Amino acid sequence: MEHKDIAVGLDIGTTKIAAMIGRKNEYGKIEILGIGKAKSMGVHRGVVNNITQTIQSIQMAVDEAIAVSGLQITDAVVGIAGQHIRSLQHSDYITRPNAEEVIDDEDLDKLEKQVYKLVMLPGEEIIHVLPQEFKVDGQAEITEPVGMYGGRLEANFHVVVGQVASIRNIGRCIKSAGLNLAGITLEPLASAEAVLSNEEKEAGVALIDIGGGTTDLAIFKNGIIRHTAVIPFGGNVITEDIKEGCSIIEKQAELLKTRFGSAWPGENKDNEIVSIPGLRGRDPKEITLKNLSKIINARVVEIIEQVFLEIKNYGYEEPKKKLIAGIVLTGGGAQLKHLKQLVEYITGMDTRIGYPNEHLAGESDESLSSPQYATTVGLLMNGLKRLEKEKAKEIFERKSKIPEETINPVIENTDSEPKVEEQEESKPPKKTIFEKWGERFKDFLDNAE
Repeated sequence: MEHKDIAVGLDIGTTKIAAMIGRKNEYGKIEILGIGKAKSMGVHRGVVNNITQTIQSIQMAVDEAIAVSGLQITDAVVGIAGQHIRSLQHSDYITRPNAEEVIDDEDLDKLEKQVYKLVMLPGEEIIHVLPQEFKVDGQAEITEPVGMYGGRLEANFHVVVGQVASIRNIGRCIKSAGLNLAGITLEPLASAEAVLSNEEKEAGVALIDIGGGTTDLAIFKNGIIRHTAVIPFGGNVITEDIKEGCSIIEKQAELLKTRFGSAWPGENKDNEIVSIPGLRGRDPKEITLKNLSKIINARVVEIIEQVFLEIKNYGYEEPKKKLIAGIVLTGGGAQLKHLKQLVEYITGMDTRIGYPNEHLAGESDESLSSPQYATTVGLLMNGLKRLEKEKAKEIFERKSKIPEETINPVIENTDSEPKVEEQEESKPPKKTIFEKWGERFKDFLDNAE
């Protein structure tokens, strides 16, 4: 098997760190060759707060994935989330020197680079600049301006901003764990890649990814990302509340939540009781399931209302911004019983649970298509896309070199012409926004070392 065809997605979460190795099979589906996961020790609410522990957890997850797959890995695509992420809308324009020439990729690059120069708060850096729609000479709602004539090129951008130190710490952990950073992606975008269909993105959909430490939101409409947000609460605060409310240890609270928990308090009868062994010879504790689901419900309502506030901020009630496909819930927290019904009740929007199984090969292990692996699968998909782009680029460069070799002997005697020859070389495939950002980010990390 060609080693080049393999990619790795690494999800550094608050509760778990998961590494997934995979490749595409002949049908274009993803074959997962190995997965490793470790308890995440040094991450709090999506932000690294203990470098040594995070490096150890990453190494454990990666070593397990290597052991399962029997493959050696060097590069990984990593997800970024955390409470320091915020997003804003920004409009910018450039005036083109020659309106008689058609707009090309270079014009779009120039416009995008201009947005990267926006002045941020101290210690913040722009992570993604995502164009929404363009205007050419005042003509609005253009999705692809390349090839059009025009003097003034204008665009609305969705700008995602994060803290430099947090991003740098993640880079440092990856490097110290012996991996190269192949790319970095906002986690809600990765999850969206794994669980949303193109029709949903077109119709308008809100993806809610409930993780351990954070709840991520990504809103799509007309196939374009419109709004992102990271809310600093997740499944862990629910566990914390059960622990406090029932005076039990965290391990027991987590088990109670996953095994007996429900987001809907009317579900349990008064006489349903769970007995929990006491610590060190103390009497066992008896907890009614009704009380348990009351505690869970109070916290979940709080999380969903925060997310719903973000959906309202996006302006989903405007006819043009209507989210026809409603809400898709994913992440480990989406496995909570009756959560779908509660979300529908609070928001009045259609809701489904998102499983990342659509892109996986048929014979994949069922546990891998659980909502908790949505981000990891999305990051792996991102890594495989990058490989395909690199391959296309290599083929392209090989092809564009052939004519040069045949022409070169003819021009050898003149000095000026070969230079022209170099400029004339056709352009390689256009890089995506994420690749460009990935490269800028790598430079940024190298300079920081």
